[in-house]
Amino acid sequence: ICFWINKNKPQNKTFIIGLAGGQGTGKTTISSLIRLILTNYFKLNVFKVSIDDFYRTRKERLRLSKSKHTLLLTRGVPGTHDHKMIYSSLKNLKSKNFKSLRIPQFDKSRDNRKNKKNWIKIKKKPNIIIFEGWCLGAKPQTLHELKKPVNLLEKKRDTNKSWRIKVNEELKSNYKKIFKLIDNLIYLKVPSYNHVLKWRLLQEKKLRYSNKSKNVMNNKQIKKFIMHFERVTKSMMKNIKKNDIIINLDNQHKIKSIIN
Repeated sequence: ICFWINKNKPQNKTFIIGLAGGQGTGKTTISSLIRLILTNYFKLNVFKVSIDDFYRTRKERLRLSKSKHTLLLTRGVPGTHDHKMIYSSLKNLKSKNFKSLRIPQFDKSRDNRKNKKNWIKIKKKPNIIIFEGWCLGAKPQTLHELKKPVNLLEKKRDTNKSWRIKVNEELKSNYKKIFKLIDNLIYLKVPSYNHVLKWRLLQEKKLRYSNKSKNVMNNKQIKKFIMHFERVTKSMMKNIKKNDIIINLDNQHKIKSIIN
């Protein structure tokens, strides 16, 4: 993959690589490895950024939950990120007239954005941006597809479909603009949706033992939490043929094959 990126990157332009995949698939690990190789072996200036750092503040999401739908308080789905900030940041990184910028940092233990003094400053135009995000490249669904709830969360808390319609509208408009700025996409494909829950549970278990986060969810909370992402995740699993690189993962969470 790194040889392919080095070969296909444009001259004098920032090459944006998107890395997508469901919760717990290993996006952070793989993006860190790619960055390490591109930096040390290919001597490229690489910056890694996560869509998670662009979450709206808790105050903003609280406002959204009151004006649009209560489920928008929970971060993660399209509509809960500051799409204007993502777009302007990526646009600036690709621009010939690059200006130094600050990338926000999000503290998940506090469910809020970190103070601006802790934001990361990009002073020099990077050769490569690795943009990591679970929903990158996701396509909107038809109104017919939105009708039937995919889980209990949608059935009980989104009875009039307004939440899933709002998320879908975001994919149609604001997020589509962002995705167009991505030059190539890498997608981590799980063997089945059941593995998303299994690996997300494992991810939280590691946090529990590492003591890195005080706000660790129990199994019941995780099952409820990933229901927010189920619809878009399943839709992406069905529509991944047009992605540039697909990394197929096996049942043991190892790389089975890479399709380019």
